[in-house]
Amino acid sequence: YLKRFRGKTIVIKYGGAAMKDESLKASVVADVLLLATVGINIVMVHGGGPEINKWLERVGIEPNFLNGLRVTDDDTMDV
Repeated sequence: YLKRFRGKTIVIKYGGAAMKDESLKASVVADVLLLATVGINIVMVHGGGPEINKWLERVGIEPNFLNGLRVTDDDTMDV
């Protein structure tokens, strides 16, 4: 199964609970190491949600989520 992804690049969004929970953090690292070992190129993207929420709060914008996903309107994008 993994052979077909050898040499390909995948993007992994790393944030939220996976950054705070030590067991999840260890699992993510183990999975990324496995993928790299079998020849898959990894690009990790930091989630940044808590930092975004702090800045939104500072400028008086209420974060908006739909089904667990952030809804980014024009005002939020400016932040």
